[in-house]
Formats: sequence, structure tokens, C-alpha cells
Amino acid sequence: MAKEFKLPDLGEGIHEGEIVEILVSVGDRVVDGQPIMLVETDKATTEIPSPVDGVVKEIRVKPGDLVKVGQVLMTFSDDGEKAVAGRAPAPKEEARVEEAGAPAAKATEKPGEKREKAPAPKAEAPPEREGPVPAAPSTRRLARELGVDLRRVTGSGPGGRVTSEDVREFAEKGGKAPEAAREPEARVERAVEAPPAPAVPPLPRFDEFGPVEKIPLRSVRRATARHMALAWSQIPHVTHQDVADITDLEAFRLKYKGDVEAKGGALSLTVFVLKAAVAALKAFPRFNSSLDMEAEEIVLKHYYNIGVAVDSEKGLIVPVIRDVDRKSLTEVAVELRGLAERTREGKADRDEMAGGTFTVTNIGPLGGTGFTPIVNYPQVAILGMAQARLQPVIQGDLRNYKLVPRLMLPLILGFDHRVVDGADAARFLGMIIESLQNPEKLMMVM
Repeated sequence: MAKEFKLPDLGEGIHEGEIVEILVSVGDRVVDGQPIMLVETDKATTEIPSPVDGVVKEIRVKPGDLVKVGQVLMTFSDDGEKAVAGRAPAPKEEARVEEAGAPAAKATEKPGEKREKAPAPKAEAPPEREGPVPAAPSTRRLARELGVDLRRVTGSGPGGRVTSEDVREFAEKGGKAPEAAREPEARVERAVEAPPAPAVPPLPRFDEFGPVEKIPLRSVRRATARHMALAWSQIPHVTHQDVADITDLEAFRLKYKGDVEAKGGALSLTVFVLKAAVAALKAFPRFNSSLDMEAEEIVLKHYYNIGVAVDSEKGLIVPVIRDVDRKSLTEVAVELRGLAERTREGKADRDEMAGGTFTVTNIGPLGGTGFTPIVNYPQVAILGMAQARLQPVIQGDLRNYKLVPRLMLPLILGFDHRVVDGADAARFLGMIIESLQNPEKLMMVM
């Protein structure tokens, strides 16, 4: 019996990927765990391993195809079955490797005969779980819409995580949450939902005015476009700006730059900002949170995984340095350098792209006195760094002052006004600036 292999869950928030390369051919023998294709998502290029031992019977995709989680990619057969070249239409999405083919009753059905649709079997729900069920917010929303109790669903994702496909499959088999367990249709105190956005008008025929070129919106660029549109539409952005005098910090950086480079790191200004940001996040925990509008809760995170925006040939990618608060300045410098290189080369693991709680983006090397960064949804805040420049600064008071050259770093804090107020934003950024302007104090929090 042939077995279908479907695109597995590639991580939270990833619903599709682009086929980059197929590493096997029809008729090839494969073993469990052998890489069979490369799939690129908005976060990384991932090797997809074979789930079974067998022979490749069909390949239903080709390089350049966009495939969704649960879509059939290949079929495998035992040695005795004949491999069939070609590409068949993909069936409806499922969640895991399953037996291919229809039930025997369908194969014996005669032309003209009407076959009564068999009732869907009732789902034999597993015992209810205790404690929180691992599932993405979109999965929880789907479960509420379908009336499914997540505690009764067996998760097929990593670590027993419940996926959207698990919820749909459970609902199709008749699984429902008890009426008393379902969430009410509406809460009395729930805020009135905003009206739907107006339809986007069609674009004009640009080729009527001159020659044009069309470039497919793929992989990272497509994901960035969707994510930025989501973040901008869901988060009421506010921006707070200030400057830090980093003259003393730059002297400190240059003094120890060689020592860090000898250990494989790059002691950039971003490294110092990461450490200063963590100290501020601990003092102002709401900046290290997410807003769950469905549950009407602010989720405070007691871990500090900082995303760093990396400019790559494929577009803007945000890998994550985990537990920045537990690492030394040198450790962060070494990890950031390696992570940025892997990201630009497309070799970063998808786990290195997930779990961020706050983001730092530095456009300084490219120039500019300021910009407006967009919060990395579902985070609450993002810190932007513009170009540090030597500027004349007045020191002293009106009666006794002098003009001195100082290295000034513009900092831009973008935040979600639903969670954070402007006063706290000023205090938060002020604490970061104080740390950067006093290297000795910054060393105390590292």
C-alpha cells in the first residue's frame, strides 16, 4: 500500500513554504530520516526528511511550488510496487503520513450507482489533559469557532502541540466541546470590534503607460509583506525618540574590540544595546509581553529572547538570541556574529527564528538620522538604532558653558499603545540611554 507524505508542521506561525530543491527521484530507495527535499519558509530553508523506509513512487511537487502544511508532497511504496512518474493533483490537506487510496467500497462502485454517504464516525476523544494545552493563538481561535475543547485533542506537532489540522480533523469526526465548556458568543465587557477594512481597489494597467516587469512575491519578501501588514493593522503604533551620548562607550568598545574578535565575536554597538535593553525589560516588564485580545490578557514573559533584524539578499530576517540576560557581553557578541552570518547564508535553523520577546534593528551602518520601525507582532515593542554621529554638544549652563564634540546615537522606540503608555516608554528608553552613557554602570547589569 502506498503511503502519502504531507508537509509537516514547520513551526508556530508557519503555514506554507516554497519548494527549493527535490533531492530524490521517482524510483529511488530512501530510508527513514534521509533528506528528500529543501523547503524555504519566511524564517529559514529546511531539509525535509523522509518519514519512512521505502521507494519513491510519486513526486507531486516541483521546485518553485508553494505548498501548505498538510499538502501531499510524495508517495512511497514498498519494493514490490511499481513507481509511477508524474505529478498527480494534490488531495485535501491532512496532517501526517497516511495510507493512500480510497476505501474499497469506492473502487467497486458501478457507474450510475449512487452511494450513500457514510456518517462520519464519532471522535473517540482522549481523556482531558491537565494544565495548559500547547497550541498557537490561531489554533485556539479555530477551536473556539468549531466548538472543540483543546483538552480533548491529541496533538501531532512537536512536543504534543495541537495544530489547526488536529482541530479540524477532530471536529470532522464529530468531536465537540460540551455546551457548558464553550466560550459564550460574546462577552458583555468585550470592546466593540472595528468595522471591516474597505476593499482594496484594483490596480491600474501600468503597461498602458510604458514597459513593466513583474517579479513574483515569494518566500521572505512575501512573508515580510504579510507580517508587516498584519502588524501595522493590528497594533496602534506610537514612536518615542531620543539620543544617547556614547562617546565613553565607544572608547570602551574600541579598547576591548580586539579581545572579543580573538574569541570569534564582533563587539558592535548592537551588542551593548542588547544588554542595556534586557536590563530595561526587567525593570519595565510590559515591554517584554504580548497582548492576547481573545483572552483579554497581557502575557508577561519571564525570559529574554531578543530578535535582531538582519539585512539579507532575500530580505529582512529576524533571528533570535535566547536568554540574553544569562550571557556575558562576549558570549552575546560571538553568538550574534555567527547567527547573523548563518542568516545571511540561509543556513539558520528555524528554531533560531522563533520565540523572540523584543526586537532590536540597527540601520546605522547604512546611514540615516532616524526611522520608524514597525513592531514585530505579536511583540509589544521594537528598538531602532540610527547612525551614530559626532556632533557639537553644549555642556554647562547659560552662564558657564562650552561646546564639545560628542558621539551621539539616535534611538527610536516603537511600541503598542494598547499595552504601554507614553510615559513608561520615555522611562524605558531613558533607562537604556543611561546604561549606554555610563559604561561602568552597564557592566554592572551584564
